[in-house]
Amino acid sequence: MIPPKPASRQGRASVWRFIRDFRRDILSAQSDKLYRAWMAEFRGPFIHSFTCNDPQLIDLILKRRPMDFPKSPRMAAGLEPLLGNSSFISNGATWLRQRRIIDLAFEGGRLREAYPQMWAASEAIVARLDPLADGREIDIEPQTSHVAADVIFRTLFSIPIEDDAAMQVFQAFRDHQDAQPMVNLGGLMALPKWLRIHSARTKESARRIRGLIHDLVARRAEEIADGTAPADLATKIMTTPDPVTNTTFDDRETIDEIATFFLAGHETGASALAWALYLLAENPEWQDRLAHEANQHLSPNFVSVKNLKLARAVFRESLRLYPPVAMTVRECRHTETLRDRKAPKGAQLVLSPWHLHRHQRLWQNPDGFDPSRWNTENGKTCMRDAFIPFSTGARACPGAGFAMIEGPLILAALMQRYRVAAGSRRAVPIMRLTLRGKNGIWLRLSKRGMGI
Repeated sequence: MIPPKPASRQGRASVWRFIRDFRRDILSAQSDKLYRAWMAEFRGPFIHSFTCNDPQLIDLILKRRPMDFPKSPRMAAGLEPLLGNSSFISNGATWLRQRRIIDLAFEGGRLREAYPQMWAASEAIVARLDPLADGREIDIEPQTSHVAADVIFRTLFSIPIEDDAAMQVFQAFRDHQDAQPMVNLGGLMALPKWLRIHSARTKESARRIRGLIHDLVARRAEEIADGTAPADLATKIMTTPDPVTNTTFDDRETIDEIATFFLAGHETGASALAWALYLLAENPEWQDRLAHEANQHLSPNFVSVKNLKLARAVFRESLRLYPPVAMTVRECRHTETLRDRKAPKGAQLVLSPWHLHRHQRLWQNPDGFDPSRWNTENGKTCMRDAFIPFSTGARACPGAGFAMIEGPLILAALMQRYRVAAGSRRAVPIMRLTLRGKNGIWLRLSKRGMGI
């Protein structure tokens, strides 16, 4: 069965209709030609953009000359109330300093040190789903959101999500996800910041999240001063100095970065897990294979993760078909020539993992679910040249390694204990802050050996 995707826009449409549809749902506003085109140009009264699907263009923009193609402030406009000027949004010297600190905070055995926290979170979700595994239909997104948040809190602050402060942040992020459109219309039209109107709900949920994170950071700062702070990611982020300037993040910068880590790690992790479970429900033959692998190799020992090969392939295939961040936008710092077309200074360059990962001229069976593809020559080539769920190059997500352990681990733990079956409603992907089900992702769970 072909996994669902939004119906793309057919033929030509007015600029105003495009802007209206773009704000409601980025994916269905796009032309279906993007699944075949290497590059597509769009001109409107407020925007001049190029969608780049050519792997050579992506290599140029993200790897060879990333400083000439900074993050677009138009797409960042919607995230400013929550993320401030974090490394996810910033450019230039500010971003270079932020990334130097973050890269140092993440190096040196972070994955091995974080694994016990991921293991604890996987055990927690298996136990939490037990009373729901009776064949009833449930929306799996709140459950994957819960476990992804649990992993973030355990690895960042060494606290489970059941901690009162963690639960408050988690609930505030759920409100923000519902309130925040992916695109701020004022940013899309390049209006000045003071004219970019955010909804009262968006501003309030962002303010609340930042206030709660401020309290966590203040508590951790006291522990650092007392010498009692755990050596987790929050402590590393707060104490690691920039090797060039020898400065650490101040309170505002720390809040910006922790909000970013929560957004990047929680929202994207929740999306990836939900879609992976949906794909397994639609393709039950893979569930027994994952359960068998888990029975053989799953353990609290970090070295076991290298043996979860099938779980990793399934998770990677889910990231291909349903990349949590389906689109990102760069901007031309100078006038450029791209595939013999002139792209003026300030032109918007849309990089779309959604279209790149399903591109008909790159992938065999581009819309099909096939975890075995990663062992084929086509799969290996495309993984190198046309697979960017975590971006690539200098601005690649620093948490990519975490995600590729967390996701397969939780999938293996769940498949060892449960079977999943599709619910009565087919999921419809829609781009909000991350790729989610328009009306949820509904599945039925049963305990292994009991059937559904």
